[in-house]
Amino acid sequence: MNNPYLPLPMRLEKNFIETEDKNIRTFTLTFVNKEDEEKFQYMPGQFAEVCVYGKGEAPFGIASSPTEPGKLVFSVMKVGKVTTALHDMPEGTLLGVRGPLGNYYPLEEIEGKDLVIVGGGFAYTTLRSTIAYILNEKNRARFGKLTVIYGARNPGLFLYKDEIAEWQKRDDIEFITTIDREVPGWTGRVGFIPAVTEQVAPSSENSYAIVCGPPVMIKFTLPVLEKLGFPPERIVNSLENRMKCGIGMCGRCNVGNKFVCKDGPVFTLAQLQKLPGEY
Repeated sequence: MNNPYLPLPMRLEKNFIETEDKNIRTFTLTFVNKEDEEKFQYMPGQFAEVCVYGKGEAPFGIASSPTEPGKLVFSVMKVGKVTTALHDMPEGTLLGVRGPLGNYYPLEEIEGKDLVIVGGGFAYTTLRSTIAYILNEKNRARFGKLTVIYGARNPGLFLYKDEIAEWQKRDDIEFITTIDREVPGWTGRVGFIPAVTEQVAPSSENSYAIVCGPPVMIKFTLPVLEKLGFPPERIVNSLENRMKCGIGMCGRCNVGNKFVCKDGPVFTLAQLQKLPGEY
C-alpha cells in the first residue's frame, strides 16, 4: 500500500524569474526515477504538494501539461518559509513531490464544444496547463473555438510571456490580454477582467467557461458569464482555499461538507451554489 504522505524524489532542473517584480519564479522539476514518472499520471487542474526537505511542503497547481512528459512545472510566489526556500534553491537540488492531487477540469465533457478560459494574475498556472493540453496536435481537433482572457495589474506581472506571444500568433486560439490601468508602451486592452469579458462577449452557445483567479475577480466575473448565457453547470471554477495535507485529512480547506483538496479544487458554479459561501 502506498503511503500518501511519502513524496517522490525530484530534481530541480530550472529556477527561472517569471515576473518583473521577482516575486514569482517558475520551477521545472524532473523525476529521479523513471517508474515514478510513469505512475504520476495527471490532468490539467490538479495540484501537487512540493516538499522542501528541512523546511516543509506546500500545495501548488501543476502548470505543465500531460502532453509535456518528463517534467513538472510550478510557478510559485514567494510568501513564506517554504516558498522562500524554493526561490533560493539552486538548480540541481533534490526535493519531493506528492501527487497528483485533487480533481481536474472536465475536458472530456468539453470535447466538441467551445471553451472560454478566464484567468487573472498568479492563478494562471493550471490554465496554462489546460491551454497547452488543448493546443497539442493530438488534442486540438477534439475541441471547438478556444478563447482566453488573461489579466494582470501591469505587463510585467504576466506569466509565461514568451509562450503567450507565440499563442497570439496562432489562428486556432483567440488570446486576449488586459491590464488594470494604462502604462506607457502597452498597446493591448486596459480594464478589469469582468468588464473585458463583457466587452469580448464570447458566445455561450455550446460553450463552457473555466475561471481561475483572485476571489474578487471570480466574484465579479461569474455574474458576467451568467449574463452572457452560460448556465451554472457549464461554468467551471478552481478554488484557492488554504490547503495543507492535500488528501482531506486535516480539515483545513473544507467548504460545508466538501474538502477543496479532495473533492475539488475544481467545482462547477452549480455545485458551489449548493455550498456555504465560505470560498
